Amino acid sequence: MEEEIELYRIHAVERFKNGESPETICASLGKSRTWLYKWIRRYREHDNSWNRSQSRCPHSIQCRTPSEIEEIVKMIRLNLYNQGLFCGAQAILWELEDLGVKPLPSNRTVNRILNRNGLTHRRTGKYEAKGIAYPGLSSLIPNQTHQADLVGPCYLKGPIRFYSLNIIDTATVRCGLHPALSKSGQAIIDGLWLIWKRMGIPNHIQIDNAMSFFGSPTHPRGMGPLIRLCLHNGVEPWFIPMSEPWRNGMIESFNDRYQQMFLAKQVMLSMSDLETSSLGFEQRHNSKYRYSKIGGKTPLRALAASATKLRFPENGAPPRHRLNKPITGRYHLVRLIRRDTKINIFGELFRVPPELMYEYVVATIDVKDQKLQLFLGKSQVEEFDYKLR
Repeated sequence: MEEEIELYRIHAVERFKNGESPETICASLGKSRTWLYKWIRRYREHDNSWNRSQSRCPHSIQCRTPSEIEEIVKMIRLNLYNQGLFCGAQAILWELEDLGVKPLPSNRTVNRILNRNGLTHRRTGKYEAKGIAYPGLSSLIPNQTHQADLVGPCYLKGPIRFYSLNIIDTATVRCGLHPALSKSGQAIIDGLWLIWKRMGIPNHIQIDNAMSFFGSPTHPRGMGPLIRLCLHNGVEPWFIPMSEPWRNGMIESFNDRYQQMFLAKQVMLSMSDLETSSLGFEQRHNSKYRYSKIGGKTPLRALAASATKLRFPENGAPPRHRLNKPITGRYHLVRLIRRDTKINIFGELFRVPPELMYEYVVATIDVKDQKLQLFLGKSQVEEFDYKLR
């Protein structure tokens, strides 16, 4: 087929050289004048390859990652792999960031480099964690630990824009939902309070580092509404490492079910519909859904089997924002110490001992003593004065 096309080109150019008009040539061959003139321009008397098709690929790719960065990615991946450490795209990006590489490629670009160079093979055998284990919270009895997250913005057909505060008890998988039109401080207080009235007050609550939970980066020591409400009620907040949502795995998994089994199936046109339907889904989940984690029981049956006495809020109405500053209590931040040996406490950086590099530490803020204490495992390794404002 290609040979016939090449002969067409030779024949057309020869007819033109012999004086035949372009209109006649194009009409007989069913081609455009642009096509004819293209091959007339390419014609070379002593070049036998002028009539062959040429690649249309660009000679250079403007957005291609520089070869130097690609080589660095390959070396970092090999180094991490040989040390038995995590060697995926995110781990490589952290290393590039520590090295000060600019411009920093995206996660997708790093994956493309790994695929292009055949560096996607997995480690053989069972992975063995190195160093100190992640300081996870216990979930042996009901309300020992809650995980919470704010889902949104979501939209109803109204149209209504809303957020949903979702909470999971990690021991019994009981859930609590509270939809609200905003993620303001009062909305967070209302949501926690009303869910606690149904689920009980936990000992610990684990959340991510959203401003709605910790307060304001302008005033990192101001203790946001969630922290104040928790400390006033004997709850210790735990903030997971930044950019590691899998540390809140149970609530993240529940959020997927919430989207698929509730938002995608329920037709709600008003805030009243949403509130009623949210309570209905919460009750259905807690009384009907069965989980292998709790031996195939439903969350409410798991709660009943534990015979645990729960603690509930004493007052009926939620407290009003802004709450008084607590004078006792503790809250915690789990942080991975990077190569710069600094710990980020809501935007404030503190230098830590170099032996903590690439370890997860727990930064505990003691409200009564106004101290920031760092723990590796059960051992305290550093302490800073931390005056709360």
